[in-house]
Amino acid sequence: MQTIPSRLALYLPALLLACSSSSTSSDVDMQQAEPDLAAPVDLASPADLSKPAMSFFITSRTGDGNLGGLSGADTICQNLASAAGAGGKTWRAYLSASGPAVHARDRIGTGPWYNFAGVKIADSVADLHSANVNITKATGLTETGAQVPGVGDTPNQHDILTGSDLIGMANGTNQCANWTSSAAAGSGTNGALGHFDRMGGGTNPTSWNFAHNSNGCSAAALIATAGAGRFYCFAIN
Repeated sequence: MQTIPSRLALYLPALLLACSSSSTSSDVDMQQAEPDLAAPVDLASPADLSKPAMSFFITSRTGDGNLGGLSGADTICQNLASAAGAGGKTWRAYLSASGPAVHARDRIGTGPWYNFAGVKIADSVADLHSANVNITKATGLTETGAQVPGVGDTPNQHDILTGSDLIGMANGTNQCANWTSSAAAGSGTNGALGHFDRMGGGTNPTSWNFAHNSNGCSAAALIATAGAGRFYCFAIN
């Protein structure tokens, strides 16, 4: 006759196997139920991660006042934008002309406009030509996002070709012969200039689009008054 301990000895291996299987199954269930705490959680929507597309810049191009006319200047804007990956928009130079008068404000679309960094420059044409305009040394970037040298930098290149007055209309005949001239200083052929950094001297030293006129349209003449032949480009769409 078997004793009770002997009977337990017979059943013990089976009991241990059953317990082991139950424990393994429980562990698997717990692992499946536990959240994956290491998995990344996307807390930002696509809108949070994006920025407005660039629709304004100051040209990286430097040189004289001969831009090939308004159409040549527009082509420069378009080519620079395309090289920077923004060629899907239609670009226009913020330049006025005379005889007949062409006004820069009428060439650039309706806004709003944003710089390379996604910072808003202005909401509309009226806003652009008001005290609200946000063109400054910090926001006046090129098509590649580079900072343009201004007051306090060497060289200072804060003079920007516009041919315009304070409200974006043609400024007399101060357009470097409608942007086809590289005449030397003293020639009587000049261009209206703005200060993108809103500093310096001139008739309207804090104006981004008409601070003063140049003394000639050659590269040397523009450099002499703290310029480099740069101009503004705006997307019309």
